[in-house]
Amino acid sequence: MKSVVVCLSGGVDSAVAAHLLKQQGFEVAGLTFWLWSFSHAPQGNRMSPCCSLDAATQAARDLGIPHEVVDWSDAFERIVLAEFVERHRRGETPNPCGRCNRSFRFEASLDYAREKGFDYVATGHHVRIRREPDGRFALYRGHDLRKDQTYFLYGLTQEKLPRLLFPVGEFDKSDVFAIARREGLSAAERPESQDLCFAVDGSTAYVFDSEDSLPGNVVDREGRVLGRHDGLIHYTVGQRRGLGIPSDRPLFVLDLDVRRNALIVGPEEALYASSLEADEANYLGDPPSPNARIGAKIRYRSPTFDATFFPRGSDAFALNFAPQRAVTPGQLAVLYEGDRLLGGGIIRPRRAAAATQPL
Repeated sequence: MKSVVVCLSGGVDSAVAAHLLKQQGFEVAGLTFWLWSFSHAPQGNRMSPCCSLDAATQAARDLGIPHEVVDWSDAFERIVLAEFVERHRRGETPNPCGRCNRSFRFEASLDYAREKGFDYVATGHHVRIRREPDGRFALYRGHDLRKDQTYFLYGLTQEKLPRLLFPVGEFDKSDVFAIARREGLSAAERPESQDLCFAVDGSTAYVFDSEDSLPGNVVDREGRVLGRHDGLIHYTVGQRRGLGIPSDRPLFVLDLDVRRNALIVGPEEALYASSLEADEANYLGDPPSPNARIGAKIRYRSPTFDATFFPRGSDAFALNFAPQRAVTPGQLAVLYEGDRLLGGGIIRPRRAAAATQPL
């Protein structure tokens, strides 16, 4: 009998994933990551927006499976939180879920599985995994496109994919809830959250130092001072609300100039760009060919758009496309061929991209 350890958050997707694997004849156990012992962490928490020790423990009881909680707070702080803070300090808007899945969560869970003798690791992600005719593995968008999570898994590799299972990727979210209710799983009653796992009441301010919120000038593209900001870490490209600047037309954040501690604002039309460069690239298989037409996403909730791919060495790429709004440094540029995930990278600041080879 094959064995699998399921990453249990206490939510409905991971609980149903474990149930489905039991039905398929796997020997199933649960594993919960605990990440709240890092420095600066609020004390006394037993839950975060994405996981709860109590709910995960109850899910394991509902399922009748053994369950272990492992504290990986130190590694989480070192690998995920430190980069989150550093990128904000560089004037970027990082995507910590992408970093976590690429460099921490799957690495740690696969190491745990090897150490404990499990054949597979499973999660409740809404993605589909397939073995291709050439023998390699590929990820495809989840059956429920509204819940598809391939965007966050661009950093997986051929070394990891053969040992991963994603049982709920073939189901609509409504079907997942229906299964949970039918089986009497308490996770069916737990509300979903869109917040970061380390957010407290929707805020991540506690992970920063006080000097990270130094006020500075809000300026227009010509350098005219329009007002004051509360610290660049509180703003992102494309933001309109919270600027507090009187104007005869709406103003949006265009750039964060860390060197001058200046927030640059302007009209919405100035937000649009028709190219980007990304680094720290990863490809699940072979990278696209030069000049290939592919699909691209530059934020989780945005639609996929057509783009032309240009490699920039082994770990960077550029894309050309019809103008897109708020191409944000630090966010993920994720690449697709139809529903198949190709890979992705981290969007560079345009000031850095401008110094590289032109498109």
